[in-house]
Amino acid sequence: MTTVLAIDQGTSGTKAVVTDGEGKVLGLAEHPVRPAYLPGGVEQNPQELLDSVLAAGRQAVAQAGAPIDAVALANQGETVLAWNPDTGEPLSPAIVWQDRRSEEVCVRLREHADRIARVTGLVLDPYFSAPKMAWLRENVTREGVITTSDAWLVHRLTGEFVTDVSTASRSLVTRLDDAEWDDELLDLFGLAGERLPRLVANDEVVGSTSAFGGDLPVCGLVVDQQAALLAENCLTAGEAKCTFGTGAFLLANTGTSATRSAAGLAASVAWRVRGETSHCLDGQVYTAASAVRWLRDLGMIDSAADLDVVAADDGEGVLCVPAFAGLAAPWWRPDARAAFTGMTLATGRGHLVLAVLQGIAAQVAELGDLVATDLGRPLSTLRVDGGLTRSRVLMQAVADLTQVTIEVYPSEHATPLGAAALARAALDPALPLREAVGGWKPATTYEPRWPEERAAEFRARWREAVQTMTRQGQEGER
Repeated sequence: MTTVLAIDQGTSGTKAVVTDGEGKVLGLAEHPVRPAYLPGGVEQNPQELLDSVLAAGRQAVAQAGAPIDAVALANQGETVLAWNPDTGEPLSPAIVWQDRRSEEVCVRLREHADRIARVTGLVLDPYFSAPKMAWLRENVTREGVITTSDAWLVHRLTGEFVTDVSTASRSLVTRLDDAEWDDELLDLFGLAGERLPRLVANDEVVGSTSAFGGDLPVCGLVVDQQAALLAENCLTAGEAKCTFGTGAFLLANTGTSATRSAAGLAASVAWRVRGETSHCLDGQVYTAASAVRWLRDLGMIDSAADLDVVAADDGEGVLCVPAFAGLAAPWWRPDARAAFTGMTLATGRGHLVLAVLQGIAAQVAELGDLVATDLGRPLSTLRVDGGLTRSRVLMQAVADLTQVTIEVYPSEHATPLGAAALARAALDPALPLREAVGGWKPATTYEPRWPEERAAEFRARWREAVQTMTRQGQEGER
């Protein structure tokens, strides 16, 4: 029975899970990390990221009290930093995926947006890696190498210089069709000549580490959202999940064809296993748990556990567009700002809390429609995971506005469990991927309570609020 230490290094914290071959959690540890929120920017201290990985991993191993066979790592995807490849020392802060300061880089390259989309499957936006890499080179340092955070963490653990193909596919400088770096796009972003990590499959053993006791193989490298897609058994084209973490991320498996979205979604590598590459479409809600944290910081709730207690039963016409870090698909407006509409003197904190939750759900519903457009058929089920799935109000709002069945993944650890499955596949080349993942049954299921007409009316009003907000932003620019 293969026992894996799977580490999920995320935006708000690092989670380490020790799991056996049957998916049982033997050890669990979580260490928070504290992003710094700047005007237009979000940064992390790289040393804090590394320290959290080491501390959480060692604590989980100690708690498990069992021999570990491998270490797997899931990463944030689009967070980048500059670092010294000789010493491993960071040369810049980690620029988080939510950071919008590279918007000028994207504006400068706007005439190439169609070409970039054709090659990479992605929309030209500061969310992805290459604009932030270019911004770092132009504004912070010309020294060292500049990579996504996973490459740095793996280097510190193993001494290797690698990144996996799912992470690389989030960069805007990787070809979607063969998952290789593209020299012309690198030149376009001013990154020609950069030393880049070797691209590896998700079931590849990339090195070994003694950081957690013994000399353990490191494998199962993967982007966090693709890891959750795998854990939730979305192994067949058309199956979809949404993770509710710092942001909310809806991904749909599109099979082995490198499908481009016609609806404004991003297209990426889901995973490369056994020499075969699977792909996915994804859409992002940039602020989910981070919007809830905003509510907490303003004193509207004491913690996320209060959401269902404080939220009003009816919004009384109050709507929220929770664009606290801009809007992604289908608007792709990094300059967008959050907005509340429909407030009166009778509006209380319960209405505002409900409006934020319904605003998150409305964005997820928009993404579901876009996925359905690209797939050519509507979703019948959406699998969900993440801390915010504990909010019954939010999950019911998602069911009501998407008009589909919502199945809640029974574990809070979908991302590390997905990485662990890839590690098991790496250690046993004869093990089918579906067996490496294992099966599951929903902890809770939500069915739509709103009639279709009510959902359509709410979403129409919410879209109008988005249009008004984005229109005002454009007028403000002029």
